[in-house]
Amino acid sequence: MLHVSASPHLRDRVTTRSIMLHVIIALVPVIIASFFIFGLAGPMLFVFSAAISAGFEALSRMIMKREQTVGDLSAIVTGLLVAASLPANTPLWILIVGDFIAIVVVKQMFGGLGDNFANPAVTARIVLAVSFAGQLASYSVADKLLGIDLVTRATPLMIAKEGSQAIPSFMDLLLGNHAGCIGETSIAALLAGGLFLLLTGIIDLWAPLTFIGTTVLFTWATGADPVLHLMSGALILAAFFMVTDYVTSPTTIPGKIIFGVGAGLITGLLRIYSAMPEGVSFAILFMNILTPHIERWTAPTALGGVKHAKK
Repeated sequence: MLHVSASPHLRDRVTTRSIMLHVIIALVPVIIASFFIFGLAGPMLFVFSAAISAGFEALSRMIMKREQTVGDLSAIVTGLLVAASLPANTPLWILIVGDFIAIVVVKQMFGGLGDNFANPAVTARIVLAVSFAGQLASYSVADKLLGIDLVTRATPLMIAKEGSQAIPSFMDLLLGNHAGCIGETSIAALLAGGLFLLLTGIIDLWAPLTFIGTTVLFTWATGADPVLHLMSGALILAAFFMVTDYVTSPTTIPGKIIFGVGAGLITGLLRIYSAMPEGVSFAILFMNILTPHIERWTAPTALGGVKHAKK
């Protein structure tokens, strides 16, 4: 007997929870690296942010009388990414504000996972950077000579802008032996996590590769140091954990390429020509807003269908 059912007809065992669990595992090297770079302040910020975000999700779903979704682990991933984009010496109350913006305002008030128009962690980072610029302008790192006490230093991109100090060596940039946000300093740890996501099929290379490649080519074309811009700031963190967001980035291959190129160009423009040393968050948010249009422009024609003629 022939059974006819509604699509989709191809199914697998991949769930939101399993995808988020893979992302959490991919972030473990970054969390471990944060301990060696920032002392206990690094991992504790990750743990606090994940717990606070999960709490906000559970509470908001309860208040809105909606089915609980905290078990899908997406709130924990968002909390980890919010923490990853903050300095180690961020006050706890600012972290709480950031998690509230990400989970309650950007995610739940728009309907929950799948309905948010922008990446919650990226949006939270922008709001915090604009609202608390003074508190978040101080980047610290554990001083190996003085023990694990955090001391304030300039990030590599800030040094490049000001030209007042020696830029960290390639090895320091690779291992993260410099000041910066707790989730963006160790390129080695980020690459390990990104490779894990690629090998497990959670993400593909289209968006990360075009995003990184466009940023590097743009900075090289403008006379800046492409290696410094490749291995500094939030470029690698965003490439593997933010521009690959299933909800706020395109699903088609041409769309992913357009998204990556657009985000790379905006990042390069802001890094080179604006007063800000970093531009990744603003670039991703701008492309998030364009994602529905990119999806429409690059949507494939159904088998046997025809494209409508332009009016």
